[in-house]
Amino acid sequence: MADKPQYNRRSKNITQGVSRSPNRSMYYAMGYQTEDFDKPMIGIANGHSTITPCNSGLQKLADIAISTIKEAGGNPQVFGTPTISDGMSMGTEGMKYSLISREVIADCIETAVNGQWMDGCVVIGGCDKNMPGGMIALARTNVPGIYVYGGTIKPGNWKGKDLTIVSAFEAVGEFTAGRMSKEDFDGIERNACPSSGSCGGMYTANTMSSSFEALGMALLYSSTMANPDEEKTGSAAESARVLVEAVKADLKPRDIITRKSIENAVALIMATGGSTNAVLHYLAIAHAAEVEWTIDDFERVRQNVPVICNLKPSGQYVATDLHKAGGIPQVMKLLLNAGLLHGDCITITGRTMEEELANVPDAPNADQDVIRPIDKALYKQGHLAILKGNLSPEGCVAKITGLKNPVITGPARVFEDEYSAMDAILGDQIKAGDVMVMRYLGPKGAPGMPEMLAPTSAIIGKGLGESVGLVTDGRFSGGTWGMVVGHVAPEAFAGGTIALVQEGDSITIDALQQLIQLNVPDEEIARRRANWKAPAPRYTRGVLAKFAALTSSASKGAVTG
Repeated sequence: MADKPQYNRRSKNITQGVSRSPNRSMYYAMGYQTEDFDKPMIGIANGHSTITPCNSGLQKLADIAISTIKEAGGNPQVFGTPTISDGMSMGTEGMKYSLISREVIADCIETAVNGQWMDGCVVIGGCDKNMPGGMIALARTNVPGIYVYGGTIKPGNWKGKDLTIVSAFEAVGEFTAGRMSKEDFDGIERNACPSSGSCGGMYTANTMSSSFEALGMALLYSSTMANPDEEKTGSAAESARVLVEAVKADLKPRDIITRKSIENAVALIMATGGSTNAVLHYLAIAHAAEVEWTIDDFERVRQNVPVICNLKPSGQYVATDLHKAGGIPQVMKLLLNAGLLHGDCITITGRTMEEELANVPDAPNADQDVIRPIDKALYKQGHLAILKGNLSPEGCVAKITGLKNPVITGPARVFEDEYSAMDAILGDQIKAGDVMVMRYLGPKGAPGMPEMLAPTSAIIGKGLGESVGLVTDGRFSGGTWGMVVGHVAPEAFAGGTIALVQEGDSITIDALQQLIQLNVPDEEIARRRANWKAPAPRYTRGVLAKFAALTSSASKGAVTG
């Protein structure tokens, strides 16, 4: 296999220097010609499935990527990745597989790319864990790669009101509280999701895809396009062309994913009011890319970056509205001009971020209210606060936008699982001033750190969003808002203080002071700790057991390797 282009990884194998390699035979079976072996082999990690609307519209993007790579002089090699629908599994045992699917997706892509010695990879995904899973894999394999987001869903509508999937979850609480008619409840449920595409607010899927533009690993404007629209297919084609050029230039993910580019991504997340899950996922991406980044870095960025986008769940608009208002590039241009973005970071196009943003207007149009100027920000500081205290010495995450006063001290209402907590909320057993504690839901304890969208939405639906606190070692959906604190570490299963909380204990959540505190004397906490015994693992076989055995703390990203 002599005289191979330098970018072809297959030139470095045990048959190097041999005029004919036996492993060519299997390529000929797929229609390859002799000249094809001088072309780069480009993987297409295709997350298409009919499991969820988030991924049901991906095949057309894979198809255009295949044809474009061929036209650009590459050989496309398509393989599949799994997905779990967070919205569909929410509130069930299936939700425990959601975060785990991030690791499974990363492992699948790493296995195919390295096992088949691919020269580059286009990752195509839609649902929440597709994005971080794919980016972790690109950082691990470090072959030229680009992320193609499947696109957002268009908003649903009922009686003139725009809807998202979170509207349906919140309707449960409103209906059971007698604040909504059966007609409206059914109408919202049936009309919340009108098309293919990922959940429409600045929830986890749109948060991660948007941040990939700021990271430099996805094309500008690509993250806010709607899946059904023709421009989404065009963006996928352009992404494939750019990736082939990156392969030829040997531009690798770790050339792009640096401490400064991760800071750009986190700044964008703060500016757009993004999901709490981004904290977990960027810790994992940084780990995969071997970039120094800790949970404290999120708080550092938060204190400097305002929230300038009026987006659901704590604002008014959805991703398609953001796209019309100028998209993520408009947000980044405002941050760049304010000195809050590193313009010298290289992107997948080979140009710097400043060069990429050169033609973006300095200010958004005045006839919209989605993107605010810096001096008219919704909040002067970011919304994802890192709290610490005796209840979470390693740190936890609070989402504080949409709250009039992000401070509460109240009696603990303790629950060992999500289901009993949900029953208590719907049964009107939770009162204003209470602080719900939901534990043994962490990476090891659940295992899999399930999201709490059902109980948090029920709290909102009951009208208690401003007056009830919720603390958990589990996660929250990107659609969650309210006085909620997640990712408590160490988790209960590992003997964290959250395991020692008793019914009626006083707990303080103070996002202004970045404090989460169990108001119990140290001596009493020590006595309880001495008497605490770790529970038996809930699963002893299969992927749940593997994850529980391998995962790190949430404060380290809940990574398995």
